[in-house]
Amino acid sequence: MAKPLVLSFGGVEIPLGLEKVERSDLYGFVEIETLDEQGRKCSLATLADDGRSLIGSGGISLVTLSPEGNWLQKKACIPTDNQGKKVEMVPSSYAAPVPLSEVVSIEEYLSHDIRAVYQISSEADLGGLMAELKKGTIYRFPYSFRGGLEPDAGFLLLASDGTAFMAVGSPTKLEFVGFEQSAGIADEESGEEEDLLDFGMM
Repeated sequence: MAKPLVLSFGGVEIPLGLEKVERSDLYGFVEIETLDEQGRKCSLATLADDGRSLIGSGGISLVTLSPEGNWLQKKACIPTDNQGKKVEMVPSSYAAPVPLSEVVSIEEYLSHDIRAVYQISSEADLGGLMAELKKGTIYRFPYSFRGGLEPDAGFLLLASDGTAFMAVGSPTKLEFVGFEQSAGIADEESGEEEDLLDFGMM
């Protein structure tokens, strides 16, 4: 059984079981099976740089190399910033209870790119936490599964049917383009009709 995520709320530690909601659970999936002339199932392979060798599934791996080209163990690498100073690693959220105190607005939640959603199950009594979630309160907390350089943003919120969810994402990065290019303005006296998009046709 997977280790629960423990949240600390109002002085009470609440262990949460998480079940990932896959895209296929919502929309289903299509599996394409390719067969050869004799009806045998084909498997994916990669053509090597020599143009002759075929590498089967699982035959490729990523490694970390030193500037001299030597193979490095990942645990031997020390992360640093632009000034060469050591960056402190973020511990896993499963290593200790995570305080739940920051409340955010729906606008702040929607300004994040959500990459994973988990349905929450808990044998513990959510009590006051569930009461706050039913009011529409959204909690944000730092979340890191294994630990690393920077935590993701974890959100705790309640669906309209009363199901609690945890969403994991990162802030959306938007770049302001500017006003250099002006929008085209239709000539009202030309009598030409605008080509409007009819959303009812979708």
